[in-house]
Amino acid sequence: MDNGQAKDAARHFNLSDEVFHHPGMDIYTQMTFIVLKCFSSESNIPGLSDIAKLGRMNIKQATKSLQQLVELRIVSHKIFRRMVGDFQDDRLSWAAKGLLTFCKENPNINLSDLLELSSESGEDEHSIRKALRELDEYGYLEEYPVWSRIAN
Repeated sequence: MDNGQAKDAARHFNLSDEVFHHPGMDIYTQMTFIVLKCFSSESNIPGLSDIAKLGRMNIKQATKSLQQLVELRIVSHKIFRRMVGDFQDDRLSWAAKGLLTFCKENPNINLSDLLELSSESGEDEHSIRKALRELDEYGYLEEYPVWSRIAN
């Protein structure tokens, strides 16, 4: 056996069979799970394009599979946002994405100030609260406790 064959023979791969215990998980989500398991830590997680490439899927399929892993509570919202980015999440409406941008620039705003500003845009309280609930539902307000309280 030459040196290259010895190295190949010495490799061991340990993958949990956990991926098969989630009914309804499609093949792309399973592949994404396997790709993520191959990385050693959260500090070494791959980007969305890497996941797509390694999982042999397109960006849209990789994004959807990551969304499913978040829904199954296998991947955290924080990790999802880090991999996908705030504005690539197609679950969010344009109103929610715009409000998220405003939220990042004004992390400590109160509800009355927000509603006063919203009157300048033509948005009513109902639509603002709907966008806030959307951001809260998908984990975008975790770092903004003031905004999270307004949403709830």
